[in-house]
Formats: sequence, C-alpha cells, structure tokens
Amino acid sequence: MNVLVTGGSGFIGRWVVKKLLDGRYEVCVLDDLSNGRVENLEELKEDQNLKFVLGDIRDKEVLQSVFKDIDICIHAAAAINVQESIDNPQKYYDVNIDGTFNILEEARRKDVKVVLIGTCMVYDLTSSKAINEEHPVNPKSPYAGSKLAAENLALSYFHAYGLPVVITRPFNTYGPYQKSDMEGGVVSIFIRSLLQGEPLKIFGDGTQTRDLLYVEDCAEFIVNASFNKKAVGEVINAGSGKDIAIKDLAFLICKEAERIKYVEHHHPQSEIPKLLCNYTKAKELLGWEPKTSLEEGIGKTKEWIRQTKQ
Repeated sequence: MNVLVTGGSGFIGRWVVKKLLDGRYEVCVLDDLSNGRVENLEELKEDQNLKFVLGDIRDKEVLQSVFKDIDICIHAAAAINVQESIDNPQKYYDVNIDGTFNILEEARRKDVKVVLIGTCMVYDLTSSKAINEEHPVNPKSPYAGSKLAAENLALSYFHAYGLPVVITRPFNTYGPYQKSDMEGGVVSIFIRSLLQGEPLKIFGDGTQTRDLLYVEDCAEFIVNASFNKKAVGEVINAGSGKDIAIKDLAFLICKEAERIKYVEHHHPQSEIPKLLCNYTKAKELLGWEPKTSLEEGIGKTKEWIRQTKQ
C-alpha cells in the first residue's frame, strides 16, 4: 500500500505519517510548510519508506506527480487559523475548497481513496449535549465554512462517481509537535507558560469546556478509518468522550492557583461554551477508542516541550 499524506509535516499529519511508517506502508508527504515544519519529520527521515515533496495542493502539476502509484490519499493539508480566515477568507477558499477539489479530481482520475481530515468546528456548538455525527452543522467562520464545503464536495464525489471517501472529524487534539504559541492548542500553550514561569491566561471565566484527544490516539483513529471498508462514505467523529473546563485544565497543568490569570475575552461572542464528543460511531464501526488519559497525555506533552524548548 502506498499512501499520500498531504500536510504530513503538520501536527496531526506528522503522527499519521509515523503510524503508517510503523505499519511498514510506503508514505509520500506533500507539504508546502505553511503550517507544518520540516523538523517534525526529522526523526522519521531515515526511514526508506518515507518520501517528502515540497509542494502546494493548489498546484495541479505537483498533484499529478505525487498521485502516481498511490492507493490512498489522507488529506490533512489545510489553512487552519480561525482569526486569519475572518481576516483573509479568500485564502481559505483557495486552499481548503479549491485545494480539496484538485485532490478529488486527481483521485477520481487515478481511482484513489480519499480520507479527509475535517474538524468539529463545522458543528452547531451552542448545544450542551455530546455531539454525534447527526448533530446540526453551523459553521461560524470562513475556516469552518470552507472545511464543511470541502467535506460536502468530497461526499458528492462518493455519491456521483463512487469514489471511496471517508470524512473524519477529530475534536480538540493535543500532544507533542503541536505549536505552543497562540496558534497552538490550549494544552501546549498552558504548558509552555508553566515552563517559562509565566501566568496561565484564561479568556473569560474559564467555565468553557473542551474534549481533549491525545494526538497518537487521533492518528490511530485516522489510519484505522483509512483502511476500514466500513468507513467509506461515512462521517466519523473522534474525541475522548469527556470534557473539562478550561479553568480545571489550567489547575491540572499548573497546580498553583495564584499563577492562573483570568483576562478579558477578545471575542466573547465567538466563545464555545461546551465541546464534548460522542464517538460511539467510531467505536461501533471501527472498534476504535482513545487509550490515553488526559493526565498521561499532558505528561507526555510537557516532557516533549521541556526537551525541545518549544
């Protein structure tokens, strides 16, 4: 099996690549390094089954070259910053919609399965209930809108052309190799602040909750979905099935209440009060469940940030 991973030097993509290499698959990574970092693949670069191509999913000639002898395309490449999408929606249309169209067209020509890495941000996030795949969608940013459009486009290729397509929707993923600046996730940002002796800043009152999925569990989910025939034509969530308030997460990481600071939210109207995943479908369809506890995942992430001085 030969697998193409677009965005394979990004955070989640990097772990998907590692999981594939561990399974002895031939892996080609296509990345323009706009979000990903070549250092993320450093410890994998000696693997003879890994090939890296610097290129953009908007470049049709590049796609034609990397789709040769490919069986599956795991499509993780995307523009992912919510605020940037509000400031520059054209970029998000070009990358997330046009780029996905290019992937789908090349896959249709070569009869290649496409596994799209989506986002929980496409859902209506005003609910207090755990979110399953039947939950209403209501994208609130050009980022979320472009990702939902890409999903719908992919599913249309499944229905119209019989192209094998899988849509995955991971919830808040965290772990080693995630950025720890303001473009990163809350876990890595809090840990970096802790290690640098800075206050852990919480926007608002900290009662907002998140469902935090450790990245290696996320990668296992994506690879499982990629090779399971039952997943074709399906939309599948992945999360821990547990949510935690941000103020409780901060204390879990820091243990020192005086170092936790509450600051005014710069976009209070856009804050998500509760995020909780129902992953029953992934469990029943794929036999997948998360394995890593939040405490264990935080420990692994903290050790990685400490060692790499991120």
